[in-house]
Amino acid sequence: MGKGVKITVISSVFAVMVGGAGYGAYNIVSALNGDGGSDGASVKTGPPSADEIKETSAKFFAAWEKGRSAQAATYTNNDAAAEPLLASYSDAAHITGVKITPGTAHGATVPYSVSATVSYAGRSKPLTYKSELTVVRGKTTGRALVDWQPSVVHPQLRKGDTLFTGEAANPPIEAVDRNGAVLTKEKYPSLGPVLDTLRERYGDKAGGTPGIELAIKHQSPDAGDTSLLTLAKGRAGRLQTTISASAQAAAETAVKRFAQSSVVAVKPSTGEVLAVANHRRDQFNAAFQGEVAPGSTMKIITAAMLIDNGVTSMNGPAPCPPEAVWQGQTFKNLKNMEPNEKATLAGSFLRSCNTAFIKLIDEKPLDDSSLTREAQDRFGLGRDNWKTGIVSFDGKVPAVSGPDRAANAIGQGQVQMSPLNMASVTATAITGTFRQPYLVSPKLDDRQLATAKGLRASTAAQLKQMMRLTATQGTAMEAMAGLSGDIGAKTGSAEVDGQAVSNSWFTGFRGDLAAAAMTEEGGHGGTAAGPIVAAVLRTAS
Repeated sequence: MGKGVKITVISSVFAVMVGGAGYGAYNIVSALNGDGGSDGASVKTGPPSADEIKETSAKFFAAWEKGRSAQAATYTNNDAAAEPLLASYSDAAHITGVKITPGTAHGATVPYSVSATVSYAGRSKPLTYKSELTVVRGKTTGRALVDWQPSVVHPQLRKGDTLFTGEAANPPIEAVDRNGAVLTKEKYPSLGPVLDTLRERYGDKAGGTPGIELAIKHQSPDAGDTSLLTLAKGRAGRLQTTISASAQAAAETAVKRFAQSSVVAVKPSTGEVLAVANHRRDQFNAAFQGEVAPGSTMKIITAAMLIDNGVTSMNGPAPCPPEAVWQGQTFKNLKNMEPNEKATLAGSFLRSCNTAFIKLIDEKPLDDSSLTREAQDRFGLGRDNWKTGIVSFDGKVPAVSGPDRAANAIGQGQVQMSPLNMASVTATAITGTFRQPYLVSPKLDDRQLATAKGLRASTAAQLKQMMRLTATQGTAMEAMAGLSGDIGAKTGSAEVDGQAVSNSWFTGFRGDLAAAAMTEEGGHGGTAAGPIVAAVLRTAS
């Protein structure tokens, strides 16, 4: 869809986990954190020299190798945070015999490899991994110091995480897809955080017994422990998921084409999640938990609202003027979009005309709550009651007045969605029935899935036909080219303050498969998110 006019989006940005207290976070407290007073001596300035970088990193490594956590911490710019994590390396994680081999420095960054031994309850195993640190100039002393980040200790550690070795909190699981194929982190990398969470939630229900592991205990209560090394294997319990190995493989490959991308695929006839993949720097499951404006993919819900309230119909009028003014805010269309005062709703939908939808939301009987009611009652969104089997966001479509009421109608303003939400929207639109998406059968833990009224048969039929036209004649045509069978789609672009390029959104269906994707700063919906969705839809039988 089109961007429309740039407006302020009151929306939470995808969560990004940032480790440690960096150089830029230095304050007067650092006088107690390894960057104390200068004792009257002149303070060096400027970047650390090559010799300083080598000397500081060498001293830090030497103290770390000897298990002298307090001493090692003094070579960092945040010893209050560094000391307890370094101490836990030997105390809680039972890691000894540490040998650190530095590599060739790249500027102030020093890569290194770590070899050590993990020992617990009479069992030992070697541990090897690679990480890196950066040396910075202390602000008050001018000393060369290690810029402290938890990733200095292990590359997978983030702020608030801890290392421990002992009996695992939960038994291991052997997660399998809908047909019994085993799902592993190695084969499906972006499933890693999902599998960790499934283990935490269902390990004790899957019939396994815990082993002894070196693991990361994450600060977030919603994240499962991340196992790093197994000293003694537990017995894995078998956990059936709704994932389709073929759809998951396609999703994993597709998101790798574009940075900061996420995709979800669902089976409209059941609500089963067939694929969930993320290609992100922060390991955040944005596919299920993202909370950002969905752009004009939201017009599926807005069109349903217009039809259900008798404002217009697929073949009814929806004029597309060059601009529309709503309570003092001017909205426009995509650049180079030709106005069409005789356009139908289907015509404005397939071209993604912003102004057509904004002009129509002023019609009776619509009010400030109409879009919210449509989203909640028909599409099951925004009630905070989805129980997918892991942590997920249920969408947000608040009732608002003023310019944000118009902005909400085109997927900006205060509307927030995840790819999971928009895949569900498409599934509801083409079947007329809301089936809450889920990743693990509710029979396993007696979860009560969310319900909603769903759509009238005539509304669903019109939405499905408009999505078909969009895929074959409209803004989604290029991305959906080459797909056979019954297909449909909707594009979206969402502008977010602080971003030079809009987020790319796309949702579509092929037969009994619906998918939605989002790429941060991916531009037009058909440019980045579109190819991702199309790749997943090709797996539909």
